[in-house]
Amino acid sequence: MSDNNNHNSDDGTTAGNSHPSTRPPKQARTGLKSTGVRKAASKSNRSRAREFALQALYQHLVGGNAPEAIDAFTRDLAGFHKADSVHYDALLHGSIKLAAEMDELITPLLDRKMAEISPIEHAVMWIGVYEFQHCLDVPWRVVLNECIELAKEFGGTDGHKYVNAVLNGLAPRLRAAEVAADKASGATTAPAAASAPEAAAAADDSAEG
Repeated sequence: MSDNNNHNSDDGTTAGNSHPSTRPPKQARTGLKSTGVRKAASKSNRSRAREFALQALYQHLVGGNAPEAIDAFTRDLAGFHKADSVHYDALLHGSIKLAAEMDELITPLLDRKMAEISPIEHAVMWIGVYEFQHCLDVPWRVVLNECIELAKEFGGTDGHKYVNAVLNGLAPRLRAAEVAADKASGATTAPAAASAPEAAAAADDSAEG
């Protein structure tokens, strides 16, 4: 995924499978730790916005903190100035506001109870569903790729496969015309995770172009 100051691009990542006990660990001022899957220089400002939205939604899920407090904390994190703050704001507040509706869409595709889903995977799926429904300028494949990359970078070992399966299951319903057009053109349904950053960058650039 590559985004300069003028380009908004998207990569996908997946979340981990560990479930916090009662209280989440204290967040360091730098936020969730990244495994460094993607090089910082290759990330677009919109990709960065997703990362900060993920950290903010994680705090909401594990701590139940007020959106305003989470927002203030997150905007003070190092590197936030490089993110697309408008996209971050939409993802954070939109996901919290529509959480119940999005969970209704996600739950039927789960093979376990929602309470057993890690908060990182849960937050990544919220981001994916929100973008499918409300960010129609972002191609569905880019949304999926970005969420896969997010889960790979911040989540557990195979969490990205779980997120990929759930979002791939929802795409034909939430982006019906787009997915149908891809099928008609012979495109495969599931993007290759290994080439997610490059595919996402190309799709995003063409969408904006």
